[in-house]
Amino acid sequence: MTDRAIAADVTVPSELAEARRLQDEIEAGLQANRYGDRDLFAIKLAVEEALVNAMKHGNQLDPTKRVRVVYSITPDRFEIRIEDEGPGFNPAEVPDPTLVENLDRTCGRGVHIIKCFMTDVTYHGRGNVVSMSKLRNGTPE
Repeated sequence: MTDRAIAADVTVPSELAEARRLQDEIEAGLQANRYGDRDLFAIKLAVEEALVNAMKHGNQLDPTKRVRVVYSITPDRFEIRIEDEGPGFNPAEVPDPTLVENLDRTCGRGVHIIKCFMTDVTYHGRGNVVSMSKLRNGTPE
């Protein structure tokens, strides 16, 4: 396989099967650009969390509501923007799941995982749009 830039702009219904299909498409693009196992794991996990958050929390799994996903993959960088039709949220108000008082709470883990695994994470507007990027670690495999 040879390294090649890949870009897509897709809109999908808020159905978890669509999230999985899109994740598989992104994974194939990362593999075509010879991303290593660590980068693949990090990107797959962060994208899954962001897509599920958009569909489940943003759009309440309403299949009439859409999620727009714009992404690009180059040999050196992965970028993605995910936008749902929900009311949004303030990421600064999400409890830190690593604090002792929050260890038993289930909220905030996805946002924390995304921040830990991606190079850059930015929430836009009312909080219903997230942009993430990951610089490739190491050399192509």
